[in-house]
Amino acid sequence: MSIADSKIAGAVAGYLDRYPDETALLAEAIQLLGRGRHFASRRSFPMHVTVGALLMRGSAEVLLVGHRAYGIPLQPGGHLEPIDTTLVGAAVRELVEETGVDRDAVVSMSEVPVYIEFGAVPARSQKDEPEHYHLDLGYAFSTVAGDVGSVQESEVTSAAWYPLDEAERLVGRRIARVLDASVRIG
Repeated sequence: MSIADSKIAGAVAGYLDRYPDETALLAEAIQLLGRGRHFASRRSFPMHVTVGALLMRGSAEVLLVGHRAYGIPLQPGGHLEPIDTTLVGAAVRELVEETGVDRDAVVSMSEVPVYIEFGAVPARSQKDEPEHYHLDLGYAFSTVAGDVGSVQESEVTSAAWYPLDEAERLVGRRIARVLDASVRIG
């Protein structure tokens, strides 16, 4: 059973309740969501949903992966799968798959996304995908002893812990949002 469009719309609404100043940034995505076109499927065009996982260790580090397709450090994440039943669960699945972190060592910090990004993805003829958009919903997690295991080499080149300031320099404002989430539950 895949994640319903209503659950995706609910997550976006919860995010905008927390960060109303981002409504204009997400206006096009909200308009597309209103059309209700099974956005959990990666075959949904012109837009589908992806998830990201910001895993914080202690209060000083965030786990990033070397993203194979983009060639840059990013948070773990990816497309939803038909087996996913929640957005948070999908983010944990991607985190565990890409980094080998023990699922039992990961604690969710919020059911509401800590970031949402809407961005264009170029056409990929090898995957039979036209130009489209990703609506990326990112969730915050914490761990005390989340050691990196075997990485998913088909998608990432590495996984490593980065100091918060370096992670923010590499991936941007998403890092500040994981800190915000830790303060909310702390």
